[in-house]
Amino acid sequence: MDQKWQDSISQLNQRRENVAAAGGPDRIAKQHSSGKLTARERMEALFDDGTFVEINDQIASRCSDFGMEKKKKPGDGVVTGYGYIHGRLAFASSQDFTVGGGSLGEAHAMKICRAMDKAMEMKAPFISINDSGGARIEEGIDSLSGYADIFYRNTIASGVIPQISVIMGPCAGGACYSPAITDFIFMTDYSQMYITGPAVVKSVTGEVISSGNLGGAAVHSSTSGVAHFVYPDDLSCLNGVRQLLGYLPQCNLDDSMTVPGSAVDNSASLSSIVPADSKKAYDVRNVINSLVDENSFFEIQESFAKNIIIGFGRLDGETIGIIANQALYMAGSLEINASDKASRFIRFCDCFNIPLLTLVDVPAFLPGSQQEHGGIIRHGAKLLYAYSEATVPKVSLIMRKAYGGAYIAMNSKGTGADVVYAWPIAEIAVMGASGAVSIIGKKQIENAEDPAAKKEELLNEYNDKFMNPYIAAEHGYVDEVILPEETRSKISEAFNMLKTKERSLPYKKHGNIPL
Repeated sequence: MDQKWQDSISQLNQRRENVAAAGGPDRIAKQHSSGKLTARERMEALFDDGTFVEINDQIASRCSDFGMEKKKKPGDGVVTGYGYIHGRLAFASSQDFTVGGGSLGEAHAMKICRAMDKAMEMKAPFISINDSGGARIEEGIDSLSGYADIFYRNTIASGVIPQISVIMGPCAGGACYSPAITDFIFMTDYSQMYITGPAVVKSVTGEVISSGNLGGAAVHSSTSGVAHFVYPDDLSCLNGVRQLLGYLPQCNLDDSMTVPGSAVDNSASLSSIVPADSKKAYDVRNVINSLVDENSFFEIQESFAKNIIIGFGRLDGETIGIIANQALYMAGSLEINASDKASRFIRFCDCFNIPLLTLVDVPAFLPGSQQEHGGIIRHGAKLLYAYSEATVPKVSLIMRKAYGGAYIAMNSKGTGADVVYAWPIAEIAVMGASGAVSIIGKKQIENAEDPAAKKEELLNEYNDKFMNPYIAAEHGYVDEVILPEETRSKISEAFNMLKTKERSLPYKKHGNIPL
């Protein structure tokens, strides 16, 4: 081997060592002492063993202003590449907090954008791991332009490939908007997201608040609804990402993975899980877990808008999306947050050809001035819009209550349900018996010698005539009234029948969903 070869190989090896060294042993040790993995360790944990391939590792900042030349590092504070998750191709970026605090500059953004472009070309999921101090101030407007380039690609890729954001440290300012455009956001207990940090909040508004209380994982999982999943540490969080991807297709032209599993089929126990008395609460998760394949239900946004449950499950090994009213909270009524939570999930499933199962037990849209002033009309319309627009197979089961506008919104025949089942205890009406009798029987009650007895008589009459599923079935709004023990088999049969469903929407640039 001649000298030029030796020198070239030596130079390459040195460059590789510089890249692998990241921010140096002291900063790596500090990252570990914070309970966090390094950027490359996160990539290795995310992908199947030995499959991660790093790309564009030699790209570095070209900026020499403000002493940046001295700070320049190969890789520019982000690791990008591809590998396999469950044996399927995926692309990812992982910001390296040990290099310049993971700040985003022109080259940093370019690396992320190239990986995103490749994910779109290959029609494979893209995962973005965020751990960054924000825009690199020294690079000025170029760093802001880098964010814009990422946001644009997030938007174009939306509905084409699954996009997942993983927040494993700070994510502040404009950086928050890339995760917000993606499909799912994972956070660790020690991560934060906020548009303006505590110092700026204090200077502008006078409010004193910690970073955790302002934008910590607990806030975004339970109050704002920004985060879909929260895990205690890096490893469990990345395993959660892997679990989610097991339910999703590679792109909008692909089918989800089929994962053979065992049927629980506890349908016979459903009559003991769900009380016939519509005023009694129960946990609808027990219904879901009695219908889907064993241990296959994967709940999303568990701590936000608890009056509605959303998540993925498998039925006969195939992924379905599940939306269910949760009687344990607000009696399962719909309100602003529940409408937003469910409608976005429905639209995701429709984008990626995931059939929808809706379990209905809903008394109403939540009444009150707080809801009206908060825009329940605007938010509730999203749910109607999402169900009406969705062209994937849609099956509904009316378990107990299905009243008024909330009945319509929960995937009724009128909003495009392909198959609607109801249990014999189902009550499908404009409103509950007490409210209805108070309105339509008002004069009879007022003029009666015994108003209480008259009201009781009218209540019994209304219940006998209207509070059942048979009138809806007679009018074609319910396809079949079924027994609880038939539920899984009937739902499975319906989805099998609907596998070849084809329905297209009129040509349009896009709809104008009320935001």
